[in-house]
Amino acid sequence: MHPAPSVILFTTLSGLGFGLLAFLGLGYPEVTGWVAFVFYAIAYALAVGGLLASTFHLGHPERAIKAFSQWRTSWLSREGLCAVAALLVMGFFAIGAIFLDQDWRLLGLLGAGLSLATVFTTSMIYTQLKTIPRWNMGLTPVLFLSFSLAGGALLAGQESLAIWLLLAAGGIQLAYWAKGDGAFAASGTTMQTATGLGGEGSVRAFEPPHTGSNYLLREFVHIVGRKHAQKLRVIALLLGFALPVVFLVLPVESSLIKHLMAAFAALSHIAGVAVSRWLFFAQAEHVVGLYYGKR
Repeated sequence: MHPAPSVILFTTLSGLGFGLLAFLGLGYPEVTGWVAFVFYAIAYALAVGGLLASTFHLGHPERAIKAFSQWRTSWLSREGLCAVAALLVMGFFAIGAIFLDQDWRLLGLLGAGLSLATVFTTSMIYTQLKTIPRWNMGLTPVLFLSFSLAGGALLAGQESLAIWLLLAAGGIQLAYWAKGDGAFAASGTTMQTATGLGGEGSVRAFEPPHTGSNYLLREFVHIVGRKHAQKLRVIALLLGFALPVVFLVLPVESSLIKHLMAAFAALSHIAGVAVSRWLFFAQAEHVVGLYYGKR
């Protein structure tokens, strides 16, 4: 069993797209006309593409509109509202930059804030889940935001800032893995607490609760070997952060080669983030796995 590709695409692409929109809203880079059109086209393709990918993971995509009505209690609803608001506000800001050669600064700042709020609300969908200790910690939203900002700076052509943001995001990723590896044990959840039979003594799984599969087993009970996970972590760090930094710091004179290096850095970063996101879901360690004897 493996994490759904639609969820990996959603969290990877939307984070990059809204990160780029945030930088464009802040005025980085200051572009107008057709150059602005290209930047906004990339940002919207990533952001909207990621959001569309998420709908394929829904059991009833036609009911997605209902998610917007639960904003008081649901981070999913808040994410949807923030995403729509960010896309609309940045759409108006883009019209001013592309067609009217205008910089509506307050609108851009509002759009940048809403873009980052979208990434934050996405992260909180996972952070709030106490049943997944690896996600249920303060570093999760920090991780999502750091990836979005690093990728956004990279796509916005802010190479100098991108180098520092990539290094910071790589450090946060390492800290997240270090803390996450001990989160399940630190939660105190065991077979005894999962079954409610702790008072009866030691508990072990004799037979599975049922012979068929279910949603939780398909989505949250992935077993990733330690050696396999360590290799993927190295790949994620190399592709997502180390190689992009190398591409950006290489001394090149030709402007064409410099642009090619920036493109390679962006592609490498996207690939690395996708690997990291796969691990994020594959190593989720839902406590329900104890009930099924999978932990």
